[in-house]
Amino acid sequence: MDKYIVTKEEIDNYEGLDKTHFLNKNAQRNNKSLGDLTGLENIGFHIIEIQPGKESTEFHKHYHEEECIYVLEGTAESIIGTEISTVKAGDFIGYRAGGEPHILSNNGNTVLRCIVVGQRLPHDVADYPNQQKRIYRQQGLKWNLVDLENITEPNAGKKS
Repeated sequence: MDKYIVTKEEIDNYEGLDKTHFLNKNAQRNNKSLGDLTGLENIGFHIIEIQPGKESTEFHKHYHEEECIYVLEGTAESIIGTEISTVKAGDFIGYRAGGEPHILSNNGNTVLRCIVVGQRLPHDVADYPNQQKRIYRQQGLKWNLVDLENITEPNAGKKS
């Protein structure tokens, strides 16, 4: 990738990619991945737009990756664990690895526009508590989605 700079005009004209989360049909957003345009591999840098009544993702938590959101325009309901807050333009949210599960819902009347930044580690594990599922992601392999009730923890002995 030879591109280092993406101009405001290019960003404005970039259509982005419409995405729906595989576990939540109401989680619909338009995603402009500026990091991908400049060849960033270890962090994702996105401008996302969420229409009124839609959600950012499925309620989830990461065990290894950190994420953060800066709200550019609009308002939303933020759920972090059991805490419900309203966020608006100018607010920042930091999601720690291993922290509380989270989701944003556009409960306003206008488009919610945010910058989303997240790590892209070679390995991550995330839980979807409302779905009772866990996802395992390992670079070079297909993702694995399992039901939490089916996870076993074998006693495999000591490691040297």
